[in-house]
Amino acid sequence: MQDYRFKNEPYAHQAAYLHRFWQEPVAALFADMGTGKSFMLINNMCMLYDNGHINGALIIAPKGVYRNWVNVELPKHIPDHVVWKTALWNPQPNKAEEAAMDSMFDIDDVLHIMVMNVEAFSSEKGKKFAERFLLSHTALMAVDESTTIKSPSAQRTKNICKVGRFAQYRRILTGSPVTKSPLDLYTQCAFLDPDLLGFSSFFAFQSRYATTVKRTMGARSFNQIIGYRRLDELNDKLQSFAFRVTKEECVDLPPKVYTRREVPLTDEQERAYAQMKKMALALFEDGSMVTTTTALTQLLRMHQICCGHLRTDEGELRELKNNRLGALMECIEETSGKAIIWANYTHDILAIERALSKEYGGGCAATYYGDTAAEDRPKIVDKFQDPNSELRFFIGQPKTGGYGLTLTEAQTVIYYSNSYDLEVRLQSEDRAHRIGQKGSVTYIDLIAPKTVDEKIVEALRNKINIATEVLGEDLKAWLI
Repeated sequence: MQDYRFKNEPYAHQAAYLHRFWQEPVAALFADMGTGKSFMLINNMCMLYDNGHINGALIIAPKGVYRNWVNVELPKHIPDHVVWKTALWNPQPNKAEEAAMDSMFDIDDVLHIMVMNVEAFSSEKGKKFAERFLLSHTALMAVDESTTIKSPSAQRTKNICKVGRFAQYRRILTGSPVTKSPLDLYTQCAFLDPDLLGFSSFFAFQSRYATTVKRTMGARSFNQIIGYRRLDELNDKLQSFAFRVTKEECVDLPPKVYTRREVPLTDEQERAYAQMKKMALALFEDGSMVTTTTALTQLLRMHQICCGHLRTDEGELRELKNNRLGALMECIEETSGKAIIWANYTHDILAIERALSKEYGGGCAATYYGDTAAEDRPKIVDKFQDPNSELRFFIGQPKTGGYGLTLTEAQTVIYYSNSYDLEVRLQSEDRAHRIGQKGSVTYIDLIAPKTVDEKIVEALRNKINIATEVLGEDLKAWLI
């Protein structure tokens, strides 16, 4: 490792992981979002390639992030001396995508990196392609956000575990491996090696670490989990193959870390978006002046569609089938500790609160928006800032909660949707990143690719105030 040439210098915790695990056949990387899991995996792959141990890598990730590996992470972190090629899985590829996928089976000396979404393993086609890839190479296989395979009964979990046997090296990456219970660990570790935890079945594992009582409901009886036990023993087993790092431990991280989660539009959203885009472009056909108010109204409606709803001219709220709330819940699974969630629309704020309360229990979330009573607002902030409080999620409207508040207990900030106003964005970012914050803050934007949703975030990141600069032909360029 001492002769390896990094493209970007590692932080202390990244170097520690690579020093300990780069040659190991299996490893679990349990690292908080924003600590650079992708850096560690990519350089682990390249070290193995440099030393002649692998010539292929299969990366499995959720649909919202797997493109990011190809477009951002790999080009950013692979050292210049490594010769590599990559392809992105598509069950119905165009000619260019098909050629890239075919190149994964070329006989040459480069590092072949195949990136697939975890959902592909629900199908026989995706499973067989992955098997063929691994059988064609000496390879590392990694599952990013491995909580997506925590369910032992899911077909994709079974397929990923079966396919993984053909890889010489295996890795799992996640921020929080235990999202609901310690039992979440079983299939994640079984992917690495079925013998790691010492149990041949999930039920034997459950019997060892869960306390159950027999319940009867009608004619059906079942064992209900009422608690957990021997967790010290389970933790000791993890130490031999797992590397855990929290943001609090990473004293050398930059103060702000930005990332994105792609949220593809559903077919219903696609149709509504195309129709609204056509209507917006019609404003420019006669070449007449378009006012700022009219332009921003069109952007607003297109943005609402990306979020999964649309308010008609008559004031009726129409819900659209969408993937956004699911993407948010996946992000939450990857984080530990408290989090701020900013959303533009009241409809979304209330939906987020319901979803989080259902998943993590009542009292875990509080909303802070226009209708929040004045006397309740300081109580919500005080409770959120109390590290011992059950209140884990602050769900706010940026224009209401984005100014003046101190929310430094959070090191994760998720933008469910963004305002067009640069000042609102900057102010809302600084609720967590201000005096009192002891660590780095990770900012996650949920983005519908190839829509105004994406362009809004790009503009805000480039410090452009959309509300004052998008007019006339500039807006037209955005729309097309």
